Amino acid sequence: MQFLVQPGLYAAGSPNSDSPVLVSSNYKMSFDRLRSQLDSHDAWILVLDTKGINVWCAAGKGTFGTDEIVRRVGAAGLDDIVAHRRLIVPQLGAPGVAAHEVKKQCGFSVRFGPARSEDIPAFMDAGLKATPEMRRVRFPMHDRVALIPMELVGGMKHAVWIATAFLLLAGLGEGIYSFERVANPGLRNAGLLLAAFLLSVILVPTLLPWLPGRAFSTKGAWLGIALALILVACEWQAPGVFENWWTLAAWVLMIPTLASVLGMYFTGASTYTSLSGVHREMRVALPLQAACGMIGVGLWLAGRFL
Repeated sequence: MQFLVQPGLYAAGSPNSDSPVLVSSNYKMSFDRLRSQLDSHDAWILVLDTKGINVWCAAGKGTFGTDEIVRRVGAAGLDDIVAHRRLIVPQLGAPGVAAHEVKKQCGFSVRFGPARSEDIPAFMDAGLKATPEMRRVRFPMHDRVALIPMELVGGMKHAVWIATAFLLLAGLGEGIYSFERVANPGLRNAGLLLAAFLLSVILVPTLLPWLPGRAFSTKGAWLGIALALILVACEWQAPGVFENWWTLAAWVLMIPTLASVLGMYFTGASTYTSLSGVHREMRVALPLQAACGMIGVGLWLAGRFL
């Protein structure tokens, strides 16, 4: 789980004083993706200290920015290594970089490269000129699906702890604590939470463009509502799946809340969002999610005794 590359200047191939200088973050995947595209080119890679965050996210957070570029140029002694005064900065890093300030402070001009690393060889071969297609940010399904494992790894530990809590709390009820209730319905409730977690993590990025709404929390909530309606239909067709209507009502609230939270988590993995938009979304969504979550848990606990 170590995704950091030491900031500094790296050589790809056998660069000399005339070789281009490409700027990257110190998130290992960003660095490796860039390096893998330079098999047939000699270049310098100037790695900024973005605290292990990718270029696009770091530009929004301010760690991939003007001051860090200027600092790294000086720390690497780039003036003495290359004869030119030009840096190639990733296009998705543009929100954090004021090109005129970089030029003013360290003497290096900024040329923004293509949006995707696989276009870098063609960009360099064309004399550092990008086509309109190179400028286009694409986020197709296979790119979104590729991020699902990271979301699973990041959230699974928390999901297991919460599922365990539901499992143990299911033993509460009239009379003494019952291990029979832990086994059933405890296991069913724990399994339902894990299933809701897995489906939300997988389906939100997969169906992202088609889920209603612009905010990711809204998209996740709509998915959760669809999953909750499936539960209601199951109970309607086969009564007794849930202990009582209190428990069903609890899950009808908790599943959309869980899906909404997980959908909002995906904002950091998407090219669709902006920092100000995420802040605005969180101010609205978090209080609603907290309220619905607490009410849902309260209904579920009440269902243990009714």
